[in-house]
Amino acid sequence: MSVTARRDPLPPLNPTRVFATTGRLLSISKAAAELSVTPAAVSRQVRALERYLGVALFHRVHGGLELTAAGSRYLADITPLFAALEKATEAVRGGVPGTTLKIRSPATFAVRWLIPRFAGFHRAHPEIDVQLTTSPAPIDLDREDIDAGIQLGDCDWPQLSSQRLIPNELVPVAAPRLAATLSEPARTAEATLLHSLARIDDWALWLEAAGLSTVTAHSGMKYETSLLAYQAAIEGHGVAIAQKALVEKELADGSLVAPFDFTLDRGRFTYYFVWRADRPQSPAVVAFRTWLVSVIAH
Repeated sequence: MSVTARRDPLPPLNPTRVFATTGRLLSISKAAAELSVTPAAVSRQVRALERYLGVALFHRVHGGLELTAAGSRYLADITPLFAALEKATEAVRGGVPGTTLKIRSPATFAVRWLIPRFAGFHRAHPEIDVQLTTSPAPIDLDREDIDAGIQLGDCDWPQLSSQRLIPNELVPVAAPRLAATLSEPARTAEATLLHSLARIDDWALWLEAAGLSTVTAHSGMKYETSLLAYQAAIEGHGVAIAQKALVEKELADGSLVAPFDFTLDRGRFTYYFVWRADRPQSPAVVAFRTWLVSVIAH
């Protein structure tokens, strides 16, 4: 009796894969979007894995997830396995090893600065496929399936090498009609302040540096990312505290106005391209870093 081989569709994602994705993103909804399933399906599979293992993998906290100690260890152990599986699968499907660059970035930086410049990298290196994901969480190259990334901070990361990218200059911005009512910085007390939860202290830092102790720094509307806060400002909902380099286009076309001259430069606390300091980097990481340096120089 002969057996005829049949190529069936790939099976649905298993709970371990779902956990790995959720643990990397620390978000049920983002994991669901990446896996093309519903958030409820992600939650069910994570709970099923927790029951099977007999341990909690996540702490459910307000606004998101945190890995438990067991979850962190498990994610660190399985991430290299999935990376090896993906590499082997690509090899079987005819992929060329070493031509995919996986990087992660905060969403606002990705949308406002990196993506508008990506065409230049593709023209220079058409052989490298870039996979870009976003998250505000600190980068952990030991447990994440990425090669390098963009990180906001003061460059105090002993296990990472870094390349400074843009100045982190904070400036209030508003739609033209609202900006016209702000004759002096003290008038911000009468406006709705727009905040990013990812950078919740930016208004307080700017107000303190401007000497405006009478303005309630944390009042107003709060959004998950600066990207949302900037859009709210464009729509006229209030005054956002912006990273000047990330609203250059809107300041140039007039959809946003900086009503005050005072700008707070955060100095070392800004965006960096980071990669592992303890091992040689792939040609793709070197090429991307070299391209970033050339973009910054111009």
